[in-house]
Amino acid sequence: MAHQFFFNPYILDNLPAPQTGFDVVQDVSEPRLRMYITSRGVKTFFVRKRVNRKDKRIIIGNYPDVDIEDARSAVQTVLDAAKQKPVTRRRKIKFQKFMDLYLEKCVRRGEDSRTKLERAIKRHLVGLFEKNVSEISSTDIQNVIENINGPAIAGRMQELLQSVFKFALENGYVKKNPVVEIPRVEQQRRVRPLNRNGLLRLIAAIEKMQDQNLRAAFLMLIYGFAPKSKIFAMKWEDLDFNHDMWGAHPLSYRAIVLLQDLPQSGNWVFPGRGGFHIIDPRVAWGRVAKCAGIENLTMDDVYKFLKRKLKWAPDKSDFQENMNNLLDELLESECAL
Repeated sequence: MAHQFFFNPYILDNLPAPQTGFDVVQDVSEPRLRMYITSRGVKTFFVRKRVNRKDKRIIIGNYPDVDIEDARSAVQTVLDAAKQKPVTRRRKIKFQKFMDLYLEKCVRRGEDSRTKLERAIKRHLVGLFEKNVSEISSTDIQNVIENINGPAIAGRMQELLQSVFKFALENGYVKKNPVVEIPRVEQQRRVRPLNRNGLLRLIAAIEKMQDQNLRAAFLMLIYGFAPKSKIFAMKWEDLDFNHDMWGAHPLSYRAIVLLQDLPQSGNWVFPGRGGFHIIDPRVAWGRVAKCAGIENLTMDDVYKFLKRKLKWAPDKSDFQENMNNLLDELLESECAL
């Protein structure tokens, strides 16, 4: 629950910043007005509103750029604007162009993952590219879905289209989401077997490996928060230990300690045969997973498990802090095992 008090300049100017995350305070004079205080000292006025059956936080502006009285006066205006349903735009837009807009605004993925998604869109949704978004019907979408081989891919494309048209609805390009009228594709999803205790057992099994190169590579799958293809292809020239960065990707503290202990010879952090990097050591991984008691565990399961739990942040230092906090939370009993 937010701390409640009468907003005035003296109190707001002297509010302490939290060590991590953010705090929320609430105005007694205008109870609908609240404020974020982040660990970096940024103070932001906002209001909460149920929009489309979801709790939405609407930003008014940063303090002191926005005066307290101006923020109080803006509350009702902001809430009234949130009640207005988006008006369908008269300007038509082709599905292909709208997909570019959706990818830009809504998709946060790594380069490899984004490339795979774009390739799947071009392969499976090409039948919709030349249609105007507002004119695409449930029948059009169902025909596209039915022509996709494999229920797993068809299901993922249907989920993608559900999100795409939800974005179109929220921004006034369509009057309704045509995907909601289509029965969901039945698919058997693989149950990923990893949990916190399994992760601890996995680390203990990796630590027992004799091969230093593979041991470090497998530990980086946990500490690096990146897919195996990127981990195994790490280059020394991309690492900046002065700023704790790997290209544009921040490194967790555990990853930094691990990497600094490795011999820095050659181009690749994890060299393989023939002067190239490690590619796919699935046999060695199978032995480690078996030793940990999770025989059907894949290397991708580790990345997916950590990615689901990691809180994304646009600021790199905040993102690095989230990585460190998550690893500390998951591995606090590591020594006990």
